[in-house]
Parts: sequence; structure tokens; C-alpha cells
Amino acid sequence: MRKTIPLALAAFLAAPPAAQTPDFSTFAAGPVFTEFGEHAPVEGMEPIPEGARFMIAYDVSEKAEDGQPNRRIATPARFMNMHVAAGVPEENIKLVVVVHGRAVFDLVTDTAREASDMEPNASASMVETMLAHGIRFVVCGQSAAVYGVKKADLIEGVELDLSAMTAHALLQQQGYTVNPF
Repeated sequence: MRKTIPLALAAFLAAPPAAQTPDFSTFAAGPVFTEFGEHAPVEGMEPIPEGARFMIAYDVSEKAEDGQPNRRIATPARFMNMHVAAGVPEENIKLVVVVHGRAVFDLVTDTAREASDMEPNASASMVETMLAHGIRFVVCGQSAAVYGVKKADLIEGVELDLSAMTAHALLQQQGYTVNPF
């Protein structure tokens, strides 16, 4: 037994990795959001049932790196793009992004960021485009309070709730599910 374990470990370490290099060449944005929200077509997938409706809440707490758009905020755009491309009508998709923690800074205006000696908001145009397509953004009031963010600091159309916990509880009562991705 003592010789078996080292031999098995040596064989495992000598074996070539099973994973291949990711291939993103088939990923593209659109049809709803053409600048972001990349997705790939899936050959042979099970069809999405006709009349399917989606009501999904996303939870974002991590702030983007300075000068970069927040990839977590872009996730609902990817969901919208891939499902509309798969035949789900845009009006059958209701998405809400609940934002708390330092990520609240990805929903404030450049004027507010400048007052805090921060770089311009690289997520702002993405958020504005998503708002224009009916995706809601809700900021946690508790996070806003701790970081000194006021309602007037938020991008126009972004909502402010008592807390992220409150927002999620109310959304669940309305039939929204929480997407963990």
C-alpha cells in the first residue's frame, strides 16, 4: 500500500491535463446589446419552451477594477442576449440587478466619482443602455450609507432601497428567482 500511493500520485502528476484552452471565438454580442453581453450559440440544445418567461434577480457586490466595466453587471445582458437569440421574446424577460458593497460605486455618476477622487465610471454607458432596455438596478441603502453615496449620486434610473436584503425579499415575493452566476 505504501508503494501504491506514491506511484498513483506520480502517474497523476505525469498525465497531460484534460482541460483544453478555452475558445471564445464563437462568442458574440447581440441581438439586444451589441457592445457587451457576449454569448455563444449551442448546437443540439434542448429547446426553450414556447412562452417561457424569466424573472431573475442578480446580486452584485464586487466593484470593478478602475477603468474597467463591471463584468458582473454585464451578466444580465449576456442572459438577455442569449435567450433572445434562442427565440425568447425580450418582453418575456424581466431582470433586476441588486447592487451592494463597494459595487455601488459602479452605479454612480462621473460627477460623484470625481468628487471622491475616483476615475470615470467605465460601467456607466453599459448601465444606461441596460436601463433603457428595462433592466432594473437597485442599490442597497445600507451600502450607500456606509460609503456616503446619496440618491442624487446614482445614474439616472437606478433605484435605492432600504437594503439589498429588502430588495431580494421583495423581488422573491414578486416571483423573481436569484441567479447565482
